[in-house]
Amino acid sequence: MKKISALILICYSFTSFAQHPDYPIQPVPFTSVKLTDQFWTPRIETNRTVTIAASFERCENTGRVKNFVMAAEHKGKFCTVYPFDDTDIYKTIEGASYSLAEHPDPKLSAYLDSLITIIGKAQEPDGYLYTARSIDPLHPGPWAGPERWVNEQKMSHELYNAGHMYEAAVAHYMATGKRNFLDIAIKNADLLVRTFGPDKKHVAPGHEIVEMGLVKMYRVTGKKEYLSLAKFFIDQRGHKVYDTKSKNEWENGMYWQDDKPVVDQTEAEGHAVRAMYLYSGMTDVAALTGDTAYLKAIDKIWENMVTKKMYVQGSIGAVGDGERFGDNYELPNATAYNETCAAIGSVFWNQRMFLLHGDSKYIDVLEKTLYNGLISGVGLDGKSFFYTNAMQIKNNFLGPDTEPQRSGWFTCSCCPTNVVRLVPSIPGYIYAQKGNALYVNLFISGVGNLTINNKPVKITQENNYPWDGGLKFTVDPAQKMDMDLKIRIPGWAQNEAIPSDLYSYEKKSAQVVEIKVNGMPVNYQVEKGYAVISRKWKKNDKVEMTLPMDVRRVVANTNVPDDIGKVALQRGPIMYCAEWKDNNGLASNMIVPKDITFKTQYEHDLLNGVMVLKADVKSINVDPTGQNISTQATTLTAIPYYSWANRGKGEMTVWFPEQVKYVDLVSK
Repeated sequence: MKKISALILICYSFTSFAQHPDYPIQPVPFTSVKLTDQFWTPRIETNRTVTIAASFERCENTGRVKNFVMAAEHKGKFCTVYPFDDTDIYKTIEGASYSLAEHPDPKLSAYLDSLITIIGKAQEPDGYLYTARSIDPLHPGPWAGPERWVNEQKMSHELYNAGHMYEAAVAHYMATGKRNFLDIAIKNADLLVRTFGPDKKHVAPGHEIVEMGLVKMYRVTGKKEYLSLAKFFIDQRGHKVYDTKSKNEWENGMYWQDDKPVVDQTEAEGHAVRAMYLYSGMTDVAALTGDTAYLKAIDKIWENMVTKKMYVQGSIGAVGDGERFGDNYELPNATAYNETCAAIGSVFWNQRMFLLHGDSKYIDVLEKTLYNGLISGVGLDGKSFFYTNAMQIKNNFLGPDTEPQRSGWFTCSCCPTNVVRLVPSIPGYIYAQKGNALYVNLFISGVGNLTINNKPVKITQENNYPWDGGLKFTVDPAQKMDMDLKIRIPGWAQNEAIPSDLYSYEKKSAQVVEIKVNGMPVNYQVEKGYAVISRKWKKNDKVEMTLPMDVRRVVANTNVPDDIGKVALQRGPIMYCAEWKDNNGLASNMIVPKDITFKTQYEHDLLNGVMVLKADVKSINVDPTGQNISTQATTLTAIPYYSWANRGKGEMTVWFPEQVKYVDLVSK
C-alpha cells in the first residue's frame, strides 16, 4: 500500500500550506504512535477485524449501498428510512481508511475502491450527491424537499451528508494516496462554493458537520473558498425568524442552535450532536481565522456544558425528546438519553479546545468521556451497540428512550458507524507539541516517534492504565536536546472530579503526585494542569509518575435533583456501576453508607478483564406481596460503567443512595 507520510502529517497534525494563524498546539498524528497496551490495543484490533466488517455488511444488507446503485441509474425507490443513511457508508470508509494507514490490507483497500466507484457513479454531473433525491428526482424522500437545498435548514441533511463525505474522502486520501474519493469530494465542494455565499443562497445547515468537513478539505487542497464557506455557514445561524416567545425548541430555533447568531450564544443548547459538530467547526474556524468573537462564544458555551449539562460519566444530551441538552442541571437518571454520537462529538470538540488553549481541563473531560460514556456505546464483541447510554435501568421502569440491552444495528445507525471512525484514531489523542514542548495527554502504553524543533524524539510509555496508577516514560532523543516535557496530572488525581463544581469528591485526598527522573524525585511546576519538566534530555532518560488510585465517592451539585443524597463511584478515570448479574439480580436496592471501605480486585476472566470494586453494604428487600420490607447485609460488586450490558438484560445503576430514605423501593 502506498503511504505518504507527509500527507498524513498534513491531515492529522493540522498543518498545511504554512497557514497562519492556526492551532498553536499540534497533535502528534496517530500514525506516529504504535500502541502496545492491554486496554486500547485490543479494542482497536476488534474494530479493525470485527466492527468495520460488520458495518460494511450491514450497509449492504440494509440497502444503504443499493441506494447509491439506484441513484446512479436514476431508477428504483429509496430503500432505507433516512436521507442521511448515505453517511453510514462514508463514516465506515473513514474508519477503514484509518485502519489501512496502520494495517495495510489489499482486500479491504480493493473493497473501498469498489464502494468509491459506486459512490462516484451516483454523483450527478455538477457534483451533487444525495441518493434520496437522485434515485427519483421527481419523487424525492419526504425529508428532502421538492428541490435541492429547500429543506436543508431543517431535515434534508444534504449538507450533513456532504460533510461526512469530505471527512471520509480526506481520510482515504491520507491513508492511501489515492485521489478517487477526494476528487468526488472536491467536485461536490466546488458545487457548494458555486451555490452558497454572500451573493448566492443563504442557509444555516440543519445538521452541522459540513463546516468541519470543509475545513479538512481546505487543509488538504489549500482552497481558501472552502474555509470561507465553512465560516459563511456558521455565520448564517440566528437570522431566521422563529417564535422567540415559544418554549418549544423547534419553534424558537434552539434545537438547531439557530435562535441567535453563534457569537451571541452562551449555552450548550439543542440537539447535542449537532451542537458538538457546530462548536467543533467554530473552533476550527476560530483557530484558522483568529476570530475572537468565536473564541469568546465557544469558551462560554464550554463552561456552561461542563458546569451544568454533563453527566458524571461524561455523557451529554439528557433529553430524549429531540436528543438534546436540557435546561441547566436537568440531568435525570431514569430517562437519561446520552447519545453515543454526542460523546464522540464531545471528544472532537474538547481536543480542539485543548489545541487552542493548552489547558488540561479539556483533556480531563475528553478522558472522562472516552473511558466511560463513549466506549459504553460499543459492546465488547465489537458488533453490538448502544445508541443511548442509560444511567439507571430498573426492572419495574424503563424511560421512553431507555435501551436496556445492546442492538446489532438501528434503523438510524449513526452511532455504530461513528464508533467505527473514532476508535482507530485514539492514538492521535495521546501526544501534542508546541515549540520545544511535548504534551503527554493520555496514558497508553506504546511508542511515539515525533519531532520537536526539527529534532527526532522517541517517547515510550509503559503502564497498566487505567487499572494501575504507576506510569513510566522513556525519553529517547536522537541527540541531547532542551525540551519541556508536559505531563498531564489528571483532575481526578488533584481532587477534581470534573473541571467545575457540577461534581465533586465527598472527601479530599491528601496524596501528592510524585515524579522522578532517572530515579530521583524532581520539583516540577504545574502549568494549566501539566507537570512541566524542563531539562536537557538525553538517550533513555526515565520518568516515573504515580497517580493515586483510591476509590473515590462522587457527589453531585445540589442543583441536580436526581442525585441528591446519592453517591457515584470512581477509581482513576473509570466510573463504576452496579449490574444485576453481580448483585443477586438487582442493582437499585443497595445503600452505600459513608463509612464503608471498598476493596479492589482485578478479574482477568470477567468482561475481557476489569478491576472490580467490592464493599459490604445493606440491601432493601420487599417481599412478593409488597407488604414486608427488610434490610440485610450484602456485598456490592461494581464494574466499570463502560462494560455493562454485555451479559444480558437486567438492572443497572450508577448512583447509589447513602441513606434508606432515598431508596425507591421495588419488588424483586
